[in-house]
Amino acid sequence: MTERTLLLRPLDVGAVDMLLCDADGTLFDSEEPAFAASTEVTNRLLAALGIDRAYTPEDLRRWALGRNFRSAAPALVAEAGVEIPTDVLERWVVTERMAVTDKLATVLRPTAGVRAALVMLSDQFRLCVVTSSATPRLDACLAATALDDRFPPDVRFSAEDSLPTPVSKPDPSIYRFAGEQLRVCGARGLAVEDSVAGVRSAVAAGFPTIGMLEFVPPDERTERVAALGDAGVAVIVPSWRHLAELLTSGRHGRSLVGEEALGRS
Repeated sequence: MTERTLLLRPLDVGAVDMLLCDADGTLFDSEEPAFAASTEVTNRLLAALGIDRAYTPEDLRRWALGRNFRSAAPALVAEAGVEIPTDVLERWVVTERMAVTDKLATVLRPTAGVRAALVMLSDQFRLCVVTSSATPRLDACLAATALDDRFPPDVRFSAEDSLPTPVSKPDPSIYRFAGEQLRVCGARGLAVEDSVAGVRSAVAAGFPTIGMLEFVPPDERTERVAALGDAGVAVIVPSWRHLAELLTSGRHGRSLVGEEALGRS
């Protein structure tokens, strides 16, 4: 099932004008190196606050997937019965941002299949990126993966930097803001997300959503499919190639319903 396109809810492809793409884990395979760098900073923060708890990168990834450090760190600290002062949190946010950005700029590489699909899709749809990550991190990742030309600065939206008050998915504010800035709403926009938090953010903002498995580890895909379905995705695809084929074939005024999207390989 995880290698086939799965239609869960009707999707009016003909109405779509813009693809709102998540970044980490969706456009590029950044989750593992990002959490390696973030975990080191997180454990230093916990130790500095006198909390006798340390995470592995895998533990932290599973716990915080789809959330940024600003959202995850206070929640982790609160689990230990400790409250982190705002000024202290801000210093650690900057520290974590720098560590993760430097790591990703060094290790990320282009993924040919993603770029090819985006080139195909950009012939028929406008593209933007909507992320919980900070803008400097997003910029570094897009440059490292050779996607910066597909997503120029004016269509990059960060829950950390684009809003008056920073938030994190699943808060829908960043999707709503992106929609307002680009004058797209409802069925005219189609979000692409890999995490439950991201799906909930997009769906709450009123956008139909695609679940993307391209960079989800194979041993987690069955569980992720169920979780994304519960969160409200319309369609789940195993790769960007599958998404490009699905959307371009259904572009001319058609809605995908019933079994129509199943069985593509």
